[in-house]
Amino acid sequence: MKNGADARRLFWPLALAWIGLDQLTKRWAESTLLPYEPVTVAGEWMRWRLAYNPGAAFSLHLGPYSRWIFAGIATCAVVGIAWKARDVDWNEWLRQFAAALVVGGAAGNLVDRLRSGAGVVDFIDMGIGPTRWPTYNVADIGVSCGAVALAISFWLEDTRREREAAVQQEA
Repeated sequence: MKNGADARRLFWPLALAWIGLDQLTKRWAESTLLPYEPVTVAGEWMRWRLAYNPGAAFSLHLGPYSRWIFAGIATCAVVGIAWKARDVDWNEWLRQFAAALVVGGAAGNLVDRLRSGAGVVDFIDMGIGPTRWPTYNVADIGVSCGAVALAISFWLEDTRREREAAVQQEA
């Protein structure tokens, strides 16, 4: 979207849509699933299983104040990335898309931390037999995929700048 279009217009609609999707799926999980009772979705490798995570990714826990520590970290991430997404040098569709996913995901999990002391609602359980990935949610997908896409966007920018510098040196 470099040809005159402002890619920054993608940021808030996508971030808000991701928060909405996350909250909708979490409310569905809480109203439909029993805590820690798996429901088969696609064979053994994918199940729904309602769980509450009072910590962070991979059940990282920092003691009795984990909820507030991680809420503070999420708030800083949401504000910092949303602020940076306003910059002209971030006016590129992949970077805006990636930033919106990270912000939407972080904000979705922040809502859970503020809403309940039980923890973040997780319900997607993948693995084979006893070998399972930690249970996660739509917000986690946004944070993870957004972070990877953000890294790719920075790598692409570095590659483009290196090419431009090489062309200028040849001239």
